[in-house]
Amino acid sequence: MEKFDFNEKDAELVASSGMDLSESARSASFLQEDSVVLFSRSLQEGVEIMRMEDALEKVPSAKKYYGEAFKELDKTCPENTEGGYFIRIKKGCEVEFPIQACLFLKGRAFKQRVRNMVVVEEGAKAHIITGCASSGSAEESFHLGVSEFYVKKGAYLNFTMIHSWKEDVSVRPMSAALVGPGASFVSNYVCLKPVREIVMYPTAVLAGENARASFNSLILSHPGTLQDIGSRVIFKEKNTQAEIVSRAVSLGGKVVARGDLRAQAKNVKAHLECRGLVISEEGTIHAVPELETNYRDVDLSHEAAIGKIRKEEIEYLTSRGMTEEEAQSIIIRGFMDVDILALPEMLKDEMKKLEEKTLKGSF
Repeated sequence: MEKFDFNEKDAELVASSGMDLSESARSASFLQEDSVVLFSRSLQEGVEIMRMEDALEKVPSAKKYYGEAFKELDKTCPENTEGGYFIRIKKGCEVEFPIQACLFLKGRAFKQRVRNMVVVEEGAKAHIITGCASSGSAEESFHLGVSEFYVKKGAYLNFTMIHSWKEDVSVRPMSAALVGPGASFVSNYVCLKPVREIVMYPTAVLAGENARASFNSLILSHPGTLQDIGSRVIFKEKNTQAEIVSRAVSLGGKVVARGDLRAQAKNVKAHLECRGLVISEEGTIHAVPELETNYRDVDLSHEAAIGKIRKEEIEYLTSRGMTEEEAQSIIIRGFMDVDILALPEMLKDEMKKLEEKTLKGSF
């Protein structure tokens, strides 16, 4: 990959968001710093990746779909965006290695406002790992990411977002997905680093029969942090299914874990699950599950559980020679099981290493 003017610390921060700068096991890459796209390249036939403004000029499907997912939700989107990525996986293409993208904040008090689009055409399959990170110089910065996803008939998309911010960064992602007949959309969200506040409520619209969606999140909330993070699924067609799974640990921050299942058709099946651990008495976790339908022939369910680490668990591990901090870290790592993310083995191993490194640095 081309060399960039990254110091060692910034390169480490970019890597902490899932970006492999070597591209050794990636199918395509995109890297943007503040408002400037530093790199965009596809390494596999059938995969297009480029700056969003370039796609609107060159790719008919980008112009065709632009904003359509948000119209489905009766939402208007900010138009004064700059940069962001366009990714298209062409019909029938099965992407061997993950596609990667990173949006990096470098400038002090910079307001990064990007527009992203992912189109997975009929029968195509892909894993995308996209990360957001901020340099130590990005004080009092802001990130707005407007993203739309189009998963066409029989297609599969596993989209993993990793946030690696800092204590004084505010974040406002907006995203909507339209999922076609027989298609599957998996959205994974991981936030383990400190941040000032994140407010997000991504929505998937199951717009075709036998469509499926899954939202999974792993959240570690540090002191002084607000993370208001939800997921919503709207079932427009019959025989559709979805699952929302959330794992949240508060080290002193506030987490609002929202989930919303709206069945607007018959023969819908969905489940919402939220589990939380409060480690510090200064921290809070608030679970807000919502189920809504006018139909009898649906199966919607939810469960929520919030607790703390039992004293006996800590005592057992410390009796084996661990410090209290090491014992606590091991228990939290087991609670925040990356297996819920439905990742391929290669990405699962990467995620476990990232999680272990981050948790060790939190105690």
